[in-house]
Amino acid sequence: MDIGVFIPIGNNGWLISTTSPQYMPSFDLNREIVQRAERYGLDFALSMIKLRGFGGPSEFWDHNLESFTLMAGLAAVTQRIKLFASVALLTMPPAIVARMASTIDSIAPGRFGVNIVSGWAEAEYSQMGLWPGAEHFARRYDYSSEYVRVMQELWQTGRSDFKGQYFTMNDCRLSPRPSAPIGIVAAGQSDRGMRFAAEYADYNFIAGAGFNTPTAFAAANERLRAAAARTGRDVGSYVLTMVIADETDEAALAKWEHYKAGIDTEAVGWLASQGAVDTKADANSTARHMNRPESAVNFNMMTLVGSYAHVARMLDEAAAVPGTKGLMLTFDDFLIGMDQFGHRIQPLMASRATALAAA
Repeated sequence: MDIGVFIPIGNNGWLISTTSPQYMPSFDLNREIVQRAERYGLDFALSMIKLRGFGGPSEFWDHNLESFTLMAGLAAVTQRIKLFASVALLTMPPAIVARMASTIDSIAPGRFGVNIVSGWAEAEYSQMGLWPGAEHFARRYDYSSEYVRVMQELWQTGRSDFKGQYFTMNDCRLSPRPSAPIGIVAAGQSDRGMRFAAEYADYNFIAGAGFNTPTAFAAANERLRAAAARTGRDVGSYVLTMVIADETDEAALAKWEHYKAGIDTEAVGWLASQGAVDTKADANSTARHMNRPESAVNFNMMTLVGSYAHVARMLDEAAAVPGTKGLMLTFDDFLIGMDQFGHRIQPLMASRATALAAA
């Protein structure tokens, strides 16, 4: 099973709280995280793309780096770990992104992939005059499908004459081409999003859900497996997981309760307002999932809190869910959390024994 890290390209990571660790994003911070991840034998690192923050007293995600330029820098200072950059499709043409990916592949041959962000938060794009209107919600995966097809034609053959509803290529050229296939990651949670992943992606991020319930995402995995069975493609889940660990269950739980007590209600309210814009969103969609009141303080992602041994057992349970190809980890404090995982948690995981033996 793969283990990866969802690096903090935005301030404060993934806790919308005034009492959680507060920090700004920087190349140095992310370099240190990814180099530690590589030393501990992790398989991949992914950076998101976020173009507008949530505000509030924590200024949540008001400060963000750009994904492709960050990953190009990280490609030059790593040796083995796979790197995924995210593209907001409405901001760049596919032929340009295909060339950017080929360029990063020349820095890190065979280690680069692209995460597809179809666009669900209207304010990110309307601030730049790029929002195509509410109709985008219904058609965004059709748009994404054409986008990926253009990129794949260019990567595979060096040219594209694709003609579609959204993109028209006229003897479009790309050279040099990548040295190896560029992996595609999607994050569809709705039925339509999972169909897109099954048709075009290698991995699909599953948001997971619940507190210390490491198999709660099993139904989502089954939906993806069913979609992949219809396309005949090998597409697996990477499950988004927050780890908050300490020497004892009690100490870890005290941190979690402290973070929840400081929830930035203003920032969470802004998130809710953006998620509500798409009035026809699937109940399983990303926007609906993140806005659930149970634990909006960390986007309702699967949250594993406990002692190092307890967290290791829960991660092994998650790894055993059919369809799980990997777990993508976030931490309350990334530098401390990465060391805790590398030294205290991963050595206890049966699901990582093979990876540790090969490292």
